[in-house]
Amino acid sequence: MTNVNKHFYVAIMAGGIGSRFWPYSRTDYPKQFLDILNTGKTLLQWTFERFLQFIPQENIYIVTHQHYISKVQEQLPDLPVENIVSEPSRKNTAPCIAYISHKIHKEDPKANIICAPADHLIMDPMAFTTTCLNALMFVQKHRALVTLGIKPTRPDTGYGYIQHETQQVADNVYPVKTFTEKPNLELARTFLQSGDFLWNAGIFVWNVNSILAAFKQYLPEIDELFEQSLPVLNTPEEKKAIEKIYPQCSSISIDYGIMEKADNVYVIPSNFGWSDLGTWASAYENLERDDSGNAVQGKNVMLVDATNCMIKAPQEKLLVVQGLDEFIVVDTPDVLLICKKENEQQIKEYVAEVKRNKGEKYL
Repeated sequence: MTNVNKHFYVAIMAGGIGSRFWPYSRTDYPKQFLDILNTGKTLLQWTFERFLQFIPQENIYIVTHQHYISKVQEQLPDLPVENIVSEPSRKNTAPCIAYISHKIHKEDPKANIICAPADHLIMDPMAFTTTCLNALMFVQKHRALVTLGIKPTRPDTGYGYIQHETQQVADNVYPVKTFTEKPNLELARTFLQSGDFLWNAGIFVWNVNSILAAFKQYLPEIDELFEQSLPVLNTPEEKKAIEKIYPQCSSISIDYGIMEKADNVYVIPSNFGWSDLGTWASAYENLERDDSGNAVQGKNVMLVDATNCMIKAPQEKLLVVQGLDEFIVVDTPDVLLICKKENEQQIKEYVAEVKRNKGEKYL
């Protein structure tokens, strides 16, 4: 472990359901608990091990939905049970971050925290460590909210974008000018050509006092709710108090609630082989492909005149795919998905329609 600092923490957010990876990612077993790329480890396990290189294990927290507590324990058996934080319901990232920030602040008022999703892919962990340590040391000295921005390699419409000022305030740290939600293709091309836009990776770094001050200013109603729980945080009464608080929290992202409004937001342009693994196409980009451009997961798949496809099938099942180009084919015991790659952003909509027409059975 490099450069251990007892005031460095990480909150790994692991409560999502990964609906864009349906039907492989399901409500009962979402993608952070799956081995998406056939590496022998789940995305959560990779994320935990990545942070373990420079964060003390006792300072690593997993924030997840209450239904997934046992899965976290199974996959991270060495993590103390008190470091697994249970959310009673899904309320987006702002309530989750308010909760864990108050909880850590009560333990360590000097804490510097990374908040990161559990299900991202990082191909260059050494570069990631260097970037995170740079961010942690910056927020330790400055009242700053830092986000990691990824240098874009293509005009991608699936990511948010961050525009930064040209003058850095510290080593590779720039003030943020604008945030833009997922743009159309024409705008994404403009962003790429301009050179001062980055992909929003959704990885945040701040001193605990800086983020709590931001909650007081920009999301006071959420902050007040968690202030009420302070006497019982880190005690046996915590669970009951949080179960009362969560239904009263508005469902809002930290980006929209704070980062897009605050005046002390900075970005670190980064290049550590990042993918949010948010879609089947992003998995396709990170898997080995055959001479026809097909990425195949499954030992018993036959391809005939198929090109540039992402195919996932149960290991024991014979799957024959003929004549498809640029398709996603995902076969599970009870659901078969066949979808054009260019329409994959609509998979979330298909899941919602399945829920309306078929109930929860196939989710």
